[in-house]
Amino acid sequence: MTMLPFPEAPHPTPEDTEDGRKLFAGPVDFVKGVVAMSGLPPADRLEICFAGRSNVGKSSLINALTGRKALARTSNTPGRTQEINYFDVGEKLYLVDLPGYGFAEAPVAVVRQWQALLKSYLSGRATLRRAFVLIDMRHGIKKVDEEILDLLNKAAVTFQVVLTKADKISVAQREKTLEQVRKALSKHPAAYPELLVTSSEKGEGIATLRAIIATMQ
Repeated sequence: MTMLPFPEAPHPTPEDTEDGRKLFAGPVDFVKGVVAMSGLPPADRLEICFAGRSNVGKSSLINALTGRKALARTSNTPGRTQEINYFDVGEKLYLVDLPGYGFAEAPVAVVRQWQALLKSYLSGRATLRRAFVLIDMRHGIKKVDEEILDLLNKAAVTFQVVLTKADKISVAQREKTLEQVRKALSKHPAAYPELLVTSSEKGEGIATLRAIIATMQ
């Protein structure tokens, strides 16, 4: 049997599932919103970050992951997405919510500012263990996503693709998107070799994502 490149992440063991549950059942607190590299908190613990274009469902996923309904705001207000938002997870790691990219309605100068901050962070944060790049399952990897993936490659930051909104499409559409994503990722050496399919609304993939993060400790 031929193994697919970039298979879906396997279900975690009961032990890893429980570790993931416990990690996010504890305190998860907003630390600060950062608008410049000089404002980053001390690099004294492991960091994971979440990146994705606007409207990909990033805030909903972070809320589902942490079991908090309003930890990350789910509005599309540009003012919120300009910041790199830091959350402390049980004093063990930082969960970092990066500015949404591809926000068409934002002024050009603001978009440039976001992009510069994003690039500086991704290429210069030594404690960043993994970037989770969110891709809308209805659309697959777009050109604007490719720019971020190229940046992560150049920065040698391991990234893992998390497909969102899996409940919004049919099984046939899912397979078509997975095929497109696998093909696109084949040229990215920094890509972690497993995909994660999620639905914030239905809870699909959330326990697996928690376990993945917990096992990085």
